Amino acid sequence: MTENNRIVLAYSGGLDTSVSIPYLKERTGKDVVAVSLDVGQGGERLQTIRQRALDCGAVESVVVDARDEFARDYCMLALKANAMYEGVYPLVSAISRPLITKHLVQAAHQYGADTIAHGCTGKGNDQVRFEVSIMSIDPSLKAISPIRDLGLMRDVEIAYAKEHHLPIEQTEESPYSIDQNVWGRAIETGYLEDPWNGPTKDVYSYTDDPAFPPVEDEVTIDFEQGIPVRIDGRAVTPLEAIEEMNRRAGAQGIGRVDLIEDRLVGIKSRELYEAPGAVALITAHQELENCCLEREQHRIKRDIDKRWGELVYDAQWYSPAVRSLNAFIEETQRYVSGRIRMVMHGGRAVVTGRHSDSSLYDYSLATYESGDSFDQNASNGFIAIYGLADKVAAARDMRFGNGIAQDGQEQ
Repeated sequence: MTENNRIVLAYSGGLDTSVSIPYLKERTGKDVVAVSLDVGQGGERLQTIRQRALDCGAVESVVVDARDEFARDYCMLALKANAMYEGVYPLVSAISRPLITKHLVQAAHQYGADTIAHGCTGKGNDQVRFEVSIMSIDPSLKAISPIRDLGLMRDVEIAYAKEHHLPIEQTEESPYSIDQNVWGRAIETGYLEDPWNGPTKDVYSYTDDPAFPPVEDEVTIDFEQGIPVRIDGRAVTPLEAIEEMNRRAGAQGIGRVDLIEDRLVGIKSRELYEAPGAVALITAHQELENCCLEREQHRIKRDIDKRWGELVYDAQWYSPAVRSLNAFIEETQRYVSGRIRMVMHGGRAVVTGRHSDSSLYDYSLATYESGDSFDQNASNGFIAIYGLADKVAAARDMRFGNGIAQDGQEQ
């Protein structure tokens, strides 16, 4: 086999990427290696997907159970960063693309490919995430999208599949575009493209209706350096923690998001998300940080968390900037260990208890009861020094007739 005469395809097993296998071979003359990852999206078995790729003409089909890797190396980074794009979206798709790309590049090196293909359109964020990640890992590799670059549209796909007798079962097409993994589920297009239309019940899969919840669910989560390690006293891996909280928080309708989102490509898009486990775990993690991070460190980290989420959303997972932010975030997690008690009910996750041996909360300093160790007399000097700059500036304003009047308005 001559080097660099193959294309590695990110293969999902659906119509788009199944048709892409012979279509890419026909249009480029290169053999196709299909690569499929399980990141907790559910659906068909990996071996079923592998065989379909081969039946569609792939010369090789690589399948990877990446659920533990995704949870450990990607979701846990997002958890430590309390990653919520625009304050509400836990980066469901944005953190899976770098992992998928990593395995695509590995396959390209293993099978002598010079091009990686993906099934993204030219309108979304994921095309940028795949291709920027590819060039960040190996700048020598090229990227191509059959839909964006070769005119492979839906009607062409269906006709092509029939003509070539591809082993694809046609089912009723969902009116929505859905991407899901263990960290959450993203829903868009169709009826939802009109921002006035409310979501219908059939949109949701990971969460039950929060308006009709079961009895409240109290949970305790133990963290070690920012990572959940026990739930209700039972040891869990990162994957197990996410899966259990998906089930329990999802039953309470926690983690539903309806958002007009600023896309990386410059347009606004209506997006729905379900991320019950992610939202519940981030809620617990943030409250433990409230106990364990020093004030200025915590203030800086909140700014860093926001910027981390924006950069990762914007396809910068492998960038020097995110690597640097990761180092800061990791340092902050040194003392983020302890237990959180949380009650989940009717769409809300409410923290009701916190305990940490490394907490900076000191009862003897915080209490207003007698016997507290806080020296209130020291506040007089603190206020005098802290307010000195304001006092000097106010005196100058008064000299020039620009002081603050008694009603609080500037003169």
